[in-house]
Amino acid sequence: MYPKSLASRLAPAVALTAVAALAACSKPEPAPEPVRAVRTVTVSTQSAGGTQEFAAEVRARTESRLAFRVGGKITARPAEVGQHVKAGQLLAQLDAEDMRQGQESARAALGAAQSNFDFVAGEYRRFKDLRDQGFISDWELERRSTALKAAQAQLDQARAQAAMQRNQTAYTSLAATAAGTVTAVDAEVGTVVAAGAPVLRLAHDGPRDAVFSVPEDAAGAFRLLLGKRGAVQVRLWGRADSAPATLREVAAAADPATRTFLVKADLGDLAVQLGQTASVLVAGPRAEAVVKLPLTAVTRSQGKTAVWIVDKATMTVRLQPIAVGGADGNLVVVTDGLVAGQEVVTAGVHVLSPAQKVKFYQPASAGR
Repeated sequence: MYPKSLASRLAPAVALTAVAALAACSKPEPAPEPVRAVRTVTVSTQSAGGTQEFAAEVRARTESRLAFRVGGKITARPAEVGQHVKAGQLLAQLDAEDMRQGQESARAALGAAQSNFDFVAGEYRRFKDLRDQGFISDWELERRSTALKAAQAQLDQARAQAAMQRNQTAYTSLAATAAGTVTAVDAEVGTVVAAGAPVLRLAHDGPRDAVFSVPEDAAGAFRLLLGKRGAVQVRLWGRADSAPATLREVAAAADPATRTFLVKADLGDLAVQLGQTASVLVAGPRAEAVVKLPLTAVTRSQGKTAVWIVDKATMTVRLQPIAVGGADGNLVVVTDGLVAGQEVVTAGVHVLSPAQKVKFYQPASAGR
């Protein structure tokens, strides 16, 4: 043990060391959470609904993906995108040398089969005369008849092979199946394509459709309008007036990526161009005393749709569940959960937490 005087001198040092060790082990005080600036909008009731507008594109009623029926290397493609072509006009050409060689081989085989048939047929006639004169038996004539049938079958086979090879050679030329406009080129000169691989897309002359997509909850209502002239209005881009159109088709299944249904409206005799942008207008019922908010204000919490409300007294935020009744343009229609005068956060909702301190966003002055 230390002498009493030494122990009394060491006691303060030991105490200080222990305090320092405890201070080193204790966790530092967490930094206060920053006060976030938020953009808000004051809730007010409005009317929603009425005319709905959908973005559409003008397309041909019939559009074909043209392909060669045989494989080979493309040596020429006279058709260009946007070119109007006639039915039967040459659009693309394959190297046909191998096909021509095959055609010559089939033609030679047909000639050999024809010569063999002529020989066997002449021999059969001679043996038939001999049988009629009693020089040979019926069995011998039957043998010659069987040889004649075999020669006939070989001749038919050679003819079919020659015709097929002739068709194969003709398939090396890709012609327009109808008058129309080339809308896309999928293979260039020098490309080796397989049979059936798309080479060109051809929009046929004739009726034009306005094609657009609608959400799942609206597909049923559009099916009720099928075939009704004037059920929808079409306004072409850059024009103020609209023209009536007839809904012709609503897709039976939703697109797997967008979960929307494709709808086609017949434009009738309206003067349009392929690929032209249009708006399809559909009249619907109006809803009064609803709240409309930007899409950026809406979030999901525990499987429910909600928004962040700013409490002006404490300048904190809280989650408020809402009921969504659809969309009106780029705005979300809220049918329940909000009252007039509340402040709803419209930006940065994904970084907020309950009871978090906030302040209203103040844009920087022009002179700063």
